Amino acid sequence: MNYHKPVKTSNLSKERLYQIFFTLLVSIAGALIILLAVGTIFGLVRPSSAEPVLIFGNQVQTEQIFGQTDDTRVFSGLGRQRIPLANSSILILSITFPYAAGDIAFTEEIAVKINDLRIIISDYFSSLPAENLAQINEEAAKQEILRRFNANLRLGRITALYFSEMMIIDGVY
Repeated sequence: MNYHKPVKTSNLSKERLYQIFFTLLVSIAGALIILLAVGTIFGLVRPSSAEPVLIFGNQVQTEQIFGQTDDTRVFSGLGRQRIPLANSSILILSITFPYAAGDIAFTEEIAVKINDLRIIISDYFSSLPAENLAQINEEAAKQEILRRFNANLRLGRITALYFSEMMIIDGVY
């Protein structure tokens, strides 16, 4: 047995390997660019009402995913507020309002602006004069808060407000 046979080396030099590797990478990048261009042109030419070209997995209705239904819900995320009033009383207030559950952008905007909406409520009631606090006009308060809410919102409008709880606790003089 002869264990001292020379090992055959590859006929490819390092430069040739780098050249092959570079050519392979450029080919892959070119194929991706062509695929992107064809997909973009196909997307621009295709009508917006067309069915999907490829469907992977179980087919689910888009209305179920994106909530594009006429579902109206009540937003109660503002919670119960305790607002100090000018005559050292405390107003306990819970405000709710209806919104379209399918309007995702508006729903997200409301969720982001909860603190702003709470500040609007607090500013309105704490700025009322002390003599008006015993007889708060609920309808006028709703209309003014609704106006201020809608001035703060950009992606939709609130149509109605409800005071689900409104109680004044007299302060100590």
